Amino acid sequence: MRAAPTILHLDMDAFFAAAEQASKPSLRGKPVVVGGLGPRGVVATASYEARRFGVHSAMPMGQARRLAPNAAYLVPRFSFYRSISEQVMELLGRLSPLVEPLSLDEAFVDLEAGGVADDSASARVAGERLRVDILATTGLTGSVGLAGSKMIAKIASEEAKPDGLVLIEPGTERELLAPRSVRILPGVGPATGEHLRRAGMTTVSDLAEAGEDELVRLLGRAHGASLYLMAQGYDDRPVVAERDAKSVSVEDTFDVDLHDRVRIRLEVERLAERCVGRLRASGHSGRTIVLKVRRFDFSTLTRSETLRGPTDDPSVVREAAGRLLEAVDTTGGVRLLGVGVSGLADYTQEDLFAQAEAEAEAEGAAASAAAAAAASASVSGSGSASVVGAGGDAAATGASVVASVEPEVPEPVERHWAPGHDVRHAVYGAGWVQGSGVGRVTVRFEEPGSEPGRVRTFAVDDPELEPGEALPLVGRG
Repeated sequence: MRAAPTILHLDMDAFFAAAEQASKPSLRGKPVVVGGLGPRGVVATASYEARRFGVHSAMPMGQARRLAPNAAYLVPRFSFYRSISEQVMELLGRLSPLVEPLSLDEAFVDLEAGGVADDSASARVAGERLRVDILATTGLTGSVGLAGSKMIAKIASEEAKPDGLVLIEPGTERELLAPRSVRILPGVGPATGEHLRRAGMTTVSDLAEAGEDELVRLLGRAHGASLYLMAQGYDDRPVVAERDAKSVSVEDTFDVDLHDRVRIRLEVERLAERCVGRLRASGHSGRTIVLKVRRFDFSTLTRSETLRGPTDDPSVVREAAGRLLEAVDTTGGVRLLGVGVSGLADYTQEDLFAQAEAEAEAEGAAASAAAAAAASASVSGSGSASVVGAGGDAAATGASVVASVEPEVPEPVERHWAPGHDVRHAVYGAGWVQGSGVGRVTVRFEEPGSEPGRVRTFAVDDPELEPGEALPLVGRG
């Protein structure tokens, strides 16, 4: 615990939804919900206008639509949000070398380590300057909490929302926490909260009065002792500049339960490829492959396999995930699949068996290609090919066929236009998808700095309409 409020917690306000409103003038001041739009999608972020209808993050999207039927429902643009997050994190890095990101829109900063604050007055100045800089750089607002510990700084930023700053003086923590719900403390989720409620503890002061021994009896040594200290307002966790990733994973929830075993296997292989992509992007490899399966009855199974050494080879991860799938009963249907890699390392130890198999496959492919080339060499210029039987030539066996050689024409693939995503039209310029269906796509043409734009409708395969790039929220001079 510190004697000065030099730990800062920044939380961007309704980040995903606010970014969408800033980039789409027609949505400013209106309810916006960002998340998965399928029947099993969930809300990632809701704008403050949508929250007035009771919509909140992690809510099923179907429920959100019932509460706010007139809101704009958009698919997330994570690359866009990540680019804004990088700008924000750069500003935080100017304040201190100790910045601990928690997510794209949230981080702790040790102001004392950066030499920008050593008391309440200087901490407040640093916090206010940060808020001004974030608005000028990104066009978005963030809320700032300042305190002598990470726990209290996070509580302060929550109180500051939206677009505010709250400073909590060290020494006032117990008074601040006493009347609050136990759920305000880190690590107290719905299950722990209900367990404490049944024991007659609903406020933080109840925990403090119960004593450490009682909390240890109820929750176990580690959790009970930690919770007792937090109830006293005590938190000595440092701001850690780099938090090592423990695992990399991806998962998908399906709109309709999957029953086809071949389809399930293909989805697992696709997830394995995506997982390896993230693994490589982070500069890691891993030893343990993890498969997650949520079945039709919401039961969730996790299976894992540990390799002899770390790998970032997609074929190794794909095959391991496939082996794990063989041990899972998917008869009743699957609603979610996930593939992850843990036991991360900064180096790769190649799997010799996988390498040998890959080389064998390559040799087999080369042999097949050679055979195909030999077969094609026997095709005459007129397009006829002779088939020679084991007992002699074509004339002797009477085995003659005519094979017409025609170029393969790929089947046209209908383009998918996700609501909220960027497009560009050859005539009308930049815009975003309002919706699509029945072979048509509706686009609103506007930019971050423009007035609300006009809406036009096109065929989904209109050659003049193409996917676009997100435009910056603040103009670059």
